[in-house]
Amino acid sequence: MYSYQVSVIIPMYNQQMYVGRCLRSLLKQTIPEEDYEIIVINDGSTDNSVEALTPFMGDIRYHKNEEQLGLPASLNIAIKKARGQFIVRVDADDFVHWDYLKILSMHLQMNPDIDAIACDYQLVNDEQEVLERGVNCLERPIGCGIMFKLDHLIEVGLYDEGFLVREEEDLRIRFLKKYDISRVQLPLYRYRQHNNNITNNLENMDTFQKKLDDKHNGEE
Repeated sequence: MYSYQVSVIIPMYNQQMYVGRCLRSLLKQTIPEEDYEIIVINDGSTDNSVEALTPFMGDIRYHKNEEQLGLPASLNIAIKKARGQFIVRVDADDFVHWDYLKILSMHLQMNPDIDAIACDYQLVNDEQEVLERGVNCLERPIGCGIMFKLDHLIEVGLYDEGFLVREEEDLRIRFLKKYDISRVQLPLYRYRQHNNNITNNLENMDTFQKKLDDKHNGEE
């Protein structure tokens, strides 16, 4: 049924400065290369992101949206294209440890009772300097870096495309109604903080927080 063990999905919008570092980290994984695929979804980038991808085109599956659809719609396109049993999102401005895919997929393979798995992370800046180590992924969750079973994502309805931000919070609420997210206490994910993070738009974040509250009636 599945062609790969893991599908890595990378949504990209104007990430020419970072996407190369992201892909290099994923192409150096210790999991066998025939066990995973990398899907990059370009959501209408207007910078030189495509040129930055050129050296990697032989190693990735690439899709460009005909028009800008937003992050959750792009993620859903990637998930529907995925051929892996497990799905993990890595944002184009982040990067990962070389054992990242191996450790997370091993947890799901060897523990059938685990529904999804996340790892702790490091906060880094533009220069890849570590700002904070060993951030607890359950206490301070982020939208990327969680490895799901594809069937579970389909069952809960994928991402709600009405949430242009906080899409991961909406997905998490719906997912946790039926399933659990387990934790690996290893900081394998590098979460980059910079001025262009979409979470820096506080007005937008507030708007979608209200939308989130309205949808879920304030439930956690």
